[in-house]
Amino acid sequence: MKEGLSVVTNCEQYGKDIFELTINSPQIATNAKAGQFVHILCGEHNMLRRPISICDVYDNFIKIVFQVKGEGTKWLSCRKKNHVLDILGPLGNGFDISILGEKPVMIGGGIGVPPMFYTMKEARENGSVPTAILGFRNKDLVILEGDFKKIGETHICTDDGSYGINGFVTDILESKIDNFTSVCACGPKPMLKAIWRITKEFDIPCQVSMEERMGCGIGACLVCACELKGNNDLIKYGHVCKDGPVFDAREVVW
Repeated sequence: MKEGLSVVTNCEQYGKDIFELTINSPQIATNAKAGQFVHILCGEHNMLRRPISICDVYDNFIKIVFQVKGEGTKWLSCRKKNHVLDILGPLGNGFDISILGEKPVMIGGGIGVPPMFYTMKEARENGSVPTAILGFRNKDLVILEGDFKKIGETHICTDDGSYGINGFVTDILESKIDNFTSVCACGPKPMLKAIWRITKEFDIPCQVSMEERMGCGIGACLVCACELKGNNDLIKYGHVCKDGPVFDAREVVW
């Protein structure tokens, strides 16, 4: 975990309430791995940090893409060039890129899409030929499509059929499952559970990034506790921030 000077270099808005920040943060950029996150202090008088996945890393810069959901993220969305941020990171355990095989698929749902970009980018740099399956509620919420297409084959689906394929990410996964050697996914838990069931049926390795509310971000509190399978399938509790956010799907109690 690194903490140092982090300076905003650019802020863009994607549709309603979704923002991208580019941040000059050499310490974090040097150490970041796909699937990790940063913990950002949002507001001069707000002591609570917000966990946000790392979307991309290049040179001394990181990119984050987030949705405004409250006062903290609203404050963050108003940051402009040269604003300094108080950031802890990179935090958590990311995706194991070394075990993805030749043809991994990266699956993202909603605001779970951004971390899959850096994962897909790292997979390609590691010699894989990755595919992306990205799901959104509607056309207005589609983000990063062009970025993913620069890396590899990309499929877009929307719940209402307003853009791309009318359906869910699991529909595409199931129809193309024979093409993939492994799955990496991030999004709502019901989506991840459905993906796990498919990968279990076809015996394909699956890593999932869990979304949970966090407090400290370093495992000192119990806010992001999650149920995991221990020895002999006994339930144990882990922390999404410290033990995850990425887990082998077989470890998670669904």
